[in-house]
This record gives sequence, C-alpha cells and structure tokens, in this order.
Amino acid sequence: MAKQMLLDAYRGKRTEYAPWVPYAGVHCAHIINEPADKFLQDPEIMAKGIVATAKRYKADGIPLLFDLSVEANSVGCDLKWWPDNVPSVTTHPCSNKTPKEAGLKLPTKDSGRWPVIFKAAKIAKPQLEDLDCAMMGLFCGPLTLGAHLAGVRLFTDVYKHKEFAAEICKFAGEIGARAAEFYVEMGCDIIANVDPVASQIRPATFREYVTPNSQAAIKIIHDAGITSSFFICGDATKVMDEVCQIGTHGFAIDEQMNLNFIRDLARKYGVGFGGNLKLTLALSLGLLSPREDAIVSLAAGGQHGFTFAPG
Repeated sequence: MAKQMLLDAYRGKRTEYAPWVPYAGVHCAHIINEPADKFLQDPEIMAKGIVATAKRYKADGIPLLFDLSVEANSVGCDLKWWPDNVPSVTTHPCSNKTPKEAGLKLPTKDSGRWPVIFKAAKIAKPQLEDLDCAMMGLFCGPLTLGAHLAGVRLFTDVYKHKEFAAEICKFAGEIGARAAEFYVEMGCDIIANVDPVASQIRPATFREYVTPNSQAAIKIIHDAGITSSFFICGDATKVMDEVCQIGTHGFAIDEQMNLNFIRDLARKYGVGFGGNLKLTLALSLGLLSPREDAIVSLAAGGQHGFTFAPG
C-alpha cells in the first residue's frame, strides 16, 4: 500500500513499480457479506466494506463508491435497487424538458444519498490513511449524466437538437462540479470524472459536449491541489486524443483498449494512465488466466505513469 506512489502514477510520473487500484464498487459489499442495496445506503456498512476490501486486496487506492446513479438521484431521478449491483436510473425528468423547464436544482450536501457518502467518507478516511491507501471520489461525467437526465434521446440530440443537448450537458457539468466540491470536502486524494458512454461519440462531439462541461469540475479539483483523472469505457480509440487533452492529470480505460497504444499516447501527452486487467474475460469468466493477464498488463504498462487496475 503506497498512496504517494499512486498519486505520482496518476500524474504521469515514474514510480518504483506500478501501483494498484481495485475498482471494487459493490464488490465491497460482497466482501463483508452484505447486499449491494444495503451497502450503498448505510454509511457504516459502506465504510466497513471499503476498508475491508482495501485490506483484502492490499490496495494503494480505492474508490469510496463506484455508482454513477448518485448525481442523477440527487437532482430527482428515481432508482430501482438491486441486491447484487448498483441501482438503475428509471426516470428521466428532461426527456421532453430542459433542466430549467423541469425545475431541476443543483444538489446540496443534503440531497439524495450525499449525506450517506459524507458520513461513510468520515468513517473510512482515517482507516484508509492508516493503510497508506488513497481514498478516491468518482462522479458521473456530463454525457453519461446527461443520458440519465434526458434518456437515450440525448445520443441523437447531440446531432439533431444541439441546443437542447447543450443545455442538458451544461447542467450535467454543473452537477459534476458540485460533486467534485463534495469530494474535495470529504478529503478524497484522487477525484475522477467517470463518463463511460463518451466512447460512443465522434471526436468533434466529445469536444463540443464533454470537454467544455468537464472544465469547472477539473478546476475545482486542481484548485484544491488534488489529483484528477478521467475514466472512460468501451472502445474509445477514436476519442483518446480528446481524453488526453481534457485537462486531467491522467485517465483510465477498460479491457477493450490496447494497452501498448494507450501507454504510448499517455506518454506523448505527459499524463497518467490506468487499466487493463480484463474484468470480464479474466476475473469474471476465467476464460483467460488472471495471473497471465496481469503479467501482460504490467509488462505493457511499465513504471512511467501507469496504474494497474481492472479495465
């Protein structure tokens, strides 16, 4: 467990070896034999699961939670809860209205599950410090959060109804900035903008909707002296230059990406990069040897700005 080495890697610096982050999410609930829905709504159980998982996997850093419904729920989206997964967003208040027309307001610390998360962070933070493990805050990025607010129509609106899409993503970016403020206050060592569906759009569309609506959150993180990252999922090859230039200290990708390509691109731009243990093929399905997969990823990533993590 080596928090400073992780912070250095996230900022694109050389490290003695590649630090390790398990993006455990609701697996933390499984570790302590609790259902996911209870884990995500009880601060004591959440903190217990996070710390137990950090110890179990000897983590150099661990997310406080990995649940992209938090921000949507805090501004009025309803959820369906599951005992073995994160909740699903079931209502989209901006499906036929702008945020202003729908009467949506930016969240406060008392909105949605933010009180639960604040309390869990207060409990977990000192215990993670004793483990020399970074506490990470993850918030939903503007395109993914925009899709929670407006529904799937957003993916055509970014081309066909640009004014509407711009309003949705702008409001989503403002929510993300507020979430970043909360994670700064909680004492997170790393704060990441998580926008998985941003891999599904063209580079120009990324620059139009994701990049500008991520800047306020990035500024809040950097003004606080905290390390930043941008997480993206799927085959994001076409937008990786945009990801590298969004302004965060680094980024993380999933198993669909070629780590040699990602490594070279990250070093070109001088940013940190993370991945690429195959969560599906190796860890979940066992179609590949997790040990061999880990060795391949560690060899490709090297010791310059690389964080070993599930893809």
